[in-house]
Amino acid sequence: MTASAQAASRETVRAPGYVSRTAGPPGGPALPRPRGELSGAVLAALASPGRAGAGLPGTREAGAADPYGDDLHLALYALYELHYRGFADVDPDLEWDPALLELRAALERRFEAELRAATGPVADVTGALDTLLTGTAEDADTDVSRFLRRQGRLWQLREYAALRSLYHLKEADPHAWVIPRLRGRAKAAMVAVEYDEFGGGRPEGVHAELFAELMTDLDLDPAYGRYLDQAPAAALAPVNLMSMLGLHRAHRGALVGHFAAVEVTSSPASARLAAALRRTGAGPAAEYFYTEHVEADAVHEQVVRRDVLGGLLAEEPDLAPDIAFGIHATTHLDTRLAEHLLDLWRSERSALRTPL
Repeated sequence: MTASAQAASRETVRAPGYVSRTAGPPGGPALPRPRGELSGAVLAALASPGRAGAGLPGTREAGAADPYGDDLHLALYALYELHYRGFADVDPDLEWDPALLELRAALERRFEAELRAATGPVADVTGALDTLLTGTAEDADTDVSRFLRRQGRLWQLREYAALRSLYHLKEADPHAWVIPRLRGRAKAAMVAVEYDEFGGGRPEGVHAELFAELMTDLDLDPAYGRYLDQAPAAALAPVNLMSMLGLHRAHRGALVGHFAAVEVTSSPASARLAAALRRTGAGPAAEYFYTEHVEADAVHEQVVRRDVLGGLLAEEPDLAPDIAFGIHATTHLDTRLAEHLLDLWRSERSALRTPL
């Protein structure tokens, strides 16, 4: 039985007529507040239909930006969001505006170059996957799930959920972009895993919806994009990575590597987060989101290793360095986020730009 079929048999399944909790305001969330010249120019362009190319910075300014900074990552996030749900009162045609795409490409080059410099040339996919598990087990100092399970408090779990909502409320969406770029065994296996992620055809089982219910239990607003202004660059960068990889066919191998990294690490981390939520009395829907992932992602890990990665490497063995890059880049950005969170939480400070 698939994970989605098992979830469908539980008492927590909702009745027909389920209404999405992630919907938010019609037309998408409001535009965020700028954090510098790059993001300010992008957001001004999005707010001014017909003048998208006016006042945008050039490739030189983009190439000089801090690759981990708030300004670059908010600009990238806003540009990527045009390919998801968009923003309220922003012209949908701007998704393919040439001036915005040119700036996005320059920002991507800056971000990707830094990631490749940080991860180095790698090609050992099996070794990269094995390191995910051994590294997590040995390095508890940069493991958020271990911290939250052992000593996390409810306010820290609420902050973590608010920040992770930028990913989980679009969970599996960017990975779906790789499906038409795969074939054979890899494509069939990827679709099977994504089918579970999207609830097995049942809207109340979509993992993004389950996370929205977690947020409701934690007294957070589950509307899509609600906490973008509160999220620091360290929380935006991992989401921008998967969007960048998903939107480029040339990065299909790296996107599969990213997907593998998520699935391989999800089950043990989800078990720890479920325990943290149970200990703090967060609520049944909050705990259920992670207990569902413990079971589902343990199955997904095997499918991804054997059939998605195995199938892709059988078809295109030259993609091994790209797959390994996707794994290592994901780990690199997750570690940066963990360091940001834990440094502040251990000193009893909020990890958000503005506290909840």
